[in-house]
Parts: sequence; C-alpha cells; structure tokens
Amino acid sequence: MKRIDFRDQISSNKRKSFFLMISVFVILIALGYFISLAFSPEYLFFIIIIAIIFSMSYILISYYNSHKIAIASVKATKAYKDDYKQYHDLVEGLTLASGLPKPELYIMHSKSINAFASGRDPSHAVICVTEGALEKLDKNELEGVLAHELGHIASFDMRYMTLVAVMVGMIAIISQIFLRSLWFSSGGNDKNKAIFILIGIVLAILAPIVVYLVQMSISRKREFSADASAVKFTRYPNGLIRALKKIQKDSNFSEKKISKAIAPLFISSPFGKLSSTHPPIEKRISALEKM
Repeated sequence: MKRIDFRDQISSNKRKSFFLMISVFVILIALGYFISLAFSPEYLFFIIIIAIIFSMSYILISYYNSHKIAIASVKATKAYKDDYKQYHDLVEGLTLASGLPKPELYIMHSKSINAFASGRDPSHAVICVTEGALEKLDKNELEGVLAHELGHIASFDMRYMTLVAVMVGMIAIISQIFLRSLWFSSGGNDKNKAIFILIGIVLAILAPIVVYLVQMSISRKREFSADASAVKFTRYPNGLIRALKKIQKDSNFSEKKISKAIAPLFISSPFGKLSSTHPPIEKRISALEKM
C-alpha cells in the first residue's frame, strides 16, 4: 500500500477546497452577467447591493456568535475539569502539540458518538463532544476525535466556510429577486433580450442547487483535511481510525433533533448516511490507513 504523507493530504484538500470556492464565485459572476444582459447594468447593481446587505448582515451576526449559536442549538453544557479530567487533559496535551490556545470544552447530552468544533478563530473556539463519545471511546480514540476538531480550528474552517456561505447566500438572494422581478417586467419584442431572460431564468433556478452541492463538497474536503491534521497532531492515525469505525457501527447514529445548519460542524453526519455534508466514513478510514 502506497503511504501518503499527512502534509500532502492537507495541502491537496486545501487546493481542492480553494478551486471549489472559485467555482462558486464563477457561478455568481455568470448569473449576474446574464441578468445584466436581460435588463440593465443598473438593475444588476441594485440586486447586488441588496444581496450584499442581506447576506453580510446575516453571516456576520452568525460568524461572530457561531460558537454560542452552535452550543445553544444542541443544548450543550460546560465541561468542568473536576468532572471531566481526561477530556481536559487530552485537549491540553493536543494544544501543546499544535500550538493552539485551549478552547472552551462542552458536553452534548446524547448517547451517539460525535463531536464538533466552532468559533471564528482559535482564540474564540469551542469543542463539544457527546456523552456517548466519552463513554464508548478509549483514550487514544477520543484523542483522535479531539485532534480532528482542533484541526478544524487550526485551519480556520469557520472563517473559510463563512466566506463560502456569503457567496452562496448572495446567489440565492439574487436568484430569488430576479425570478420575482419577472412578474413586474414587460417581455417586449426583442428576441435577444428574451433569450437572455430565458438563460437568466435557467441560471437562477439551477445556480442555488449547484452552489449548494459545491458547498457540501467543500465541507467534505475540509473533513479529509481535519483528519490529516489529527494525524499531524497525534502522529497516531489508528486512534482516529478506530473511533471512526465505532461511529460507523454506532446504533444511535442518527440525531433527528439537530439543526441542519450545524450538521457540517460534526465529525460525522448526525443524520446518518443520508446527509451529503460528510464524505463516507469508509473513504476517510482508507485515507487514514495510508498515512
């Protein structure tokens, strides 16, 4: 079996994520271009201004309070060191190895094996693990899971995904404004204009779907990158491999009460195999086994 250096895996996934993000930007430009051909440039400018105001307002509020929103949404409670000594000791050891500040630690009251990290930067980060993870994982397995979450924090994944979310939000808003505005516009007899309007309609319908799929693809790439970072911090891929195998077999795999908005944060999809926010566990294990 050909061995893969974790550094190469991290670099490869960052490159792929960058190109996926560029593709979202290209779709945004294409959508705006055909709308400007169908109407006037001033109309496109008006649409973009509204899209920026709505998207940025929503995203900035979520971004600066992301860790608070995530913790509150799953009704997690703070993990005090007196009650969860091993949890704290493992995170402290990993922060020394990674050079990151220690994040605040929380517990999610669930019997499934899962964990997530959130926060706009390493200085405002939190890690949350389920009760099931603490009960069912041994020390090395839990360390692998925690190292994975620190990998997300070290890579500024929340900042990266927020940028993508801004563009996705803008595309969705522009598409909706364009489609709704057609009810108030006159078709006219210009055949070229009619063609551009038709192209604009098709793009407005398909663009939000395509960028959603791209966003999910970026989320999956970031999971591979965080797995590679976990190996970088622990130098022991078997811990995370065994943890992922336990997650795969976990009888309480699906968490129906979790908001879909924070599903990409978890180490494994809280909705089971039906979700597109995470790569198949088999592929993640295969990649780790080559490191």
